[in-house]
Amino acid sequence: MSSLNNILYFQSGLGVLANMFLLFFYTVIILCHRPKPMDLIFCQLTFIHIVMILTGGEIWLTDIFESLNFENGFKCKTIFYLSRVMRGLSICMTCLLSVFQAVTISPSTSLLAKFKHKLKTYIVYAFFYLWPFNFSFSSRWIFYVGAFTNVSESNQMKVTKSCSLFPMNYIIHALFLTVTISRDVFLVGVMLTTSAYMVIILFRHQRQYKHLHSISHTRVSPEKRATQTILLLVVFFVVMYWVHFIISSTSVHLWWYDPVVLSVQKFVMNTYPTITPLVQISSDNRIINILKQIQSVHNQIFKKA
Repeated sequence: MSSLNNILYFQSGLGVLANMFLLFFYTVIILCHRPKPMDLIFCQLTFIHIVMILTGGEIWLTDIFESLNFENGFKCKTIFYLSRVMRGLSICMTCLLSVFQAVTISPSTSLLAKFKHKLKTYIVYAFFYLWPFNFSFSSRWIFYVGAFTNVSESNQMKVTKSCSLFPMNYIIHALFLTVTISRDVFLVGVMLTTSAYMVIILFRHQRQYKHLHSISHTRVSPEKRATQTILLLVVFFVVMYWVHFIISSTSVHLWWYDPVVLSVQKFVMNTYPTITPLVQISSDNRIINILKQIQSVHNQIFKKA
């Protein structure tokens, strides 16, 4: 069990550091340069992933709450609620990223082309809708999560060492589960549809390019690179999301708590927000150029010393 905890700490530390670096980069781009529409979404997604990692595994935030002498009930409600809000925002923002990239690369003859010129405006509108929606959508957890007590233990399911999930009415539980699954299936369906659309566009573009130019002179355009990155993130998100959903829903349905299963669930949940910034850093030429300049300056200073 200690080895699993060490893996979780390493994973969360790597994820937080990578996302903080990325958040700083996108903040500078947005404030000091002309950002691309996708930069606005990536900036939001990066912040969401930082909070998601901190709340998803109760790492570091638990110690902060204890040092501030917050009672367990407030701590459990806050962490669990924020975790569910960020999880919902993560799937919404990833879906938004997929949709707007599909609009960005759509040909001028496409029906989606008319939305290109107002892309930033639509993104801002989407932000104002998605944040309040997810905060209100996940508010039910405030009433069904609290500190674990020894009284009537059979009526509680531990979700962490100190927090538990309280039983809810069968009809209410079925209603919440149906609405949540419907939302997730719809968003994942949109992601897969837009991803298939982008693959078709890339395939057509590649075929036309090979027809007009020699294969030896083929270069990957920034748009194509960005599309490939988003496709990779979408596919990875869908896989990780449903693995986590199966584990968590099975545990809740069976009303069963196991520390090892919980650790695996945390690891799966934090895998996407940890891998995402690493993929972005390795695929964004702007970041790669900055890192190369930093390395060049460092080498010059080292040689002079």
